[in-house]
Amino acid sequence: MIKVASYNMRKGIGLDRRRDPGRVLAVLRELDADIIALQEADRRFGTRASAIPPHMFEEHSDYVPVDLLHGRPYAIGWHGNALLVRRGAAVEESHALHLPTLEPRGAVAATVRIGGTRLRVVGMHLDISGLRRRQQARAILHHVAEGEKLPTILMGDCNEWRRTGGCLADFGAEHRLVDTGHSFHSRRPVAKLDRIFASPDLDPVDAGVHRSPLAARASDHLPIWARFKAI
Repeated sequence: MIKVASYNMRKGIGLDRRRDPGRVLAVLRELDADIIALQEADRRFGTRASAIPPHMFEEHSDYVPVDLLHGRPYAIGWHGNALLVRRGAAVEESHALHLPTLEPRGAVAATVRIGGTRLRVVGMHLDISGLRRRQQARAILHHVAEGEKLPTILMGDCNEWRRTGGCLADFGAEHRLVDTGHSFHSRRPVAKLDRIFASPDLDPVDAGVHRSPLAARASDHLPIWARFKAI
């Protein structure tokens, strides 16, 4: 059984407008997932340093950031996207993906082995424009199709307010949309902006939105999660 999660952490800035990386790490510990996709994981300007200093993962969590960009010791992500794996998981390869857009956007992918299961994970944060979202979804799906055939999980902030159509239809053509629930806004969740998709060779056992007093304050999004077993 593998548990994955996705979390738009809003650069570590909570609803109280304080940047508190320790609070975000506490939410990640509550999630207790094997693999986590983060969005808005870095500061927007300058060196785009991680909103959570990298040393804090080692000191205060059981997670290791996937190495996406060599030579940037203060950063863990690519245009705000990052992947975390539980300590002991084997990361066989990783990729920072360029996405078509007018503003800096990207996605991240990794091949991970956890126990006896080997899978591909993609984390993403798509555009607010519906046209751009569909172009970005197709770019991500092209990357998946060009790679090794593996059980695959796609997850992140899709910025899609509709229940069907658009990029959801693109991802859903060959991947199952897992119903996790409403994750935005954390104060009063009314939208399913955050999504998890899985290839047919992964069976979703359960899924949901992580609701806790801490998560309700730590970001404007609530984390989503799902558990899978390989078919």
